[in-house]
Amino acid sequence: MRTGGPTLPTPHPLADRLPAVYLEDDFTQRFLAALDEVLAPVFTALDGFAGYLDPKVAPEDFLDWLGHWVALDVGEGWSVLQRRALVANAVQLHRWRGTRRGLIAHVRLLTGGQVEVVDSGGCTSSDRPGVPLPDTGPARVVVRVRVADPGAVDRVRLSAAIAAAVPAHVVVELEVGGL
Repeated sequence: MRTGGPTLPTPHPLADRLPAVYLEDDFTQRFLAALDEVLAPVFTALDGFAGYLDPKVAPEDFLDWLGHWVALDVGEGWSVLQRRALVANAVQLHRWRGTRRGLIAHVRLLTGGQVEVVDSGGCTSSDRPGVPLPDTGPARVVVRVRVADPGAVDRVRLSAAIAAAVPAHVVVELEVGGL
């Protein structure tokens, strides 16, 4: 339940539900008015509960909690619009997590720019046992982001978000440039 807002009148006063014998009793009317004041925020929260579950209109301080519901660590410092977009697209991000497509979608939501992802990819195998596999070097991914204002991109935070979205052994390189 949210608190700290203005007191709202209840849409269902308790006194209206009493038998007629109690309608003229001053003590009963004042007592029920106090209960109405306590219950009004509960009714307001319950009436607007669907809004809490919609990331487009959910209260700002509820977004992180909503993100945890969909197993998405939004991270601190992103704008409200970015956090809303991440939570709203959490299912798609999870569906494509660990893929080039998923990484492009994630970075695009965070930056709003054009994103290109190049990864070392590949796998090696041999049909002969005991033969050492060729060393292709460490796995790495290069993420190129083109935005209107490259200075506005927080590279440290974006690099951390990318590193969290790729496997732990993959080296991440981030390039941010203008359009």
